[in-house]
Amino acid sequence: MNEPRASVPSQRLLVEERRRLIVEYVESNGRATVEELAARFGTSSVTIRNDLETLARNAIIARSHGGALPVTQATATDIPLNIKETRSHPQKVRIGQAAAKMIRDGETIILDSGSTTVEIARQIRQMKFESLTVVTNALNIALELSGLPHVRVMMLGGMLRQTSYSLVGPDAEQALSRISADRLFLGVDGLDPVVGVTTPDPLEASLNALMIRVSRETVAVFDASKLGQRSLSVITPVQTLNTVITDSSAAPDMVEALQEAGVTVMLV
Repeated sequence: MNEPRASVPSQRLLVEERRRLIVEYVESNGRATVEELAARFGTSSVTIRNDLETLARNAIIARSHGGALPVTQATATDIPLNIKETRSHPQKVRIGQAAAKMIRDGETIILDSGSTTVEIARQIRQMKFESLTVVTNALNIALELSGLPHVRVMMLGGMLRQTSYSLVGPDAEQALSRISADRLFLGVDGLDPVVGVTTPDPLEASLNALMIRVSRETVAVFDASKLGQRSLSVITPVQTLNTVITDSSAAPDMVEALQEAGVTVMLV
């Protein structure tokens, strides 16, 4: 794992960076004590305890006596995007590359918010299109695609969800209802073959369901850790999905269940 950066532009960025690295360390080592984290990051035990309490309140790690443990649970929680982006990053890059290859010149696509869909946007930056329209509800994705001469970005309005940098609510749905898209790339917080595709936020679920309705094709993109997880709000049954792109560590029984539901599964 990379060592903490020697200098960061602001104290806020320093705190966020340290907490991302704490999560990585805890997950890769299976546990961590306050003392070893304080030594590793060159800060006080009090600061580390504050970090761990904040991460535990967001269900990103689990507090234990004198330290922290990884979160191991079957229910997907609303984890901040900057933490999500550190998890399974190589797999998300491969998924983003495979998804971007599906995009054709002249299409209108929807990029849902998420740590995997932003990798699709980063791939689009490296591709040459004569014309492409990207509709998104994600601030970070809109910024990734800004300044590209042949890519038109349509940003949905609405209420900002700070954990995901996404816009949701009636204003976003009203704007979305007026368009028609060739393909939706849907980010996934949880996918259970029985329950369906889920997300922690009801407003996000409502907007995602509308994204599916206005798109000719729906491609769900997610790393394999999301398989079998369930969250609060159901977006759609798995049968609505045309394609799933996930990584090769996906459990064979989950892949088989999706295929039996008529979904094309790509493992990368």
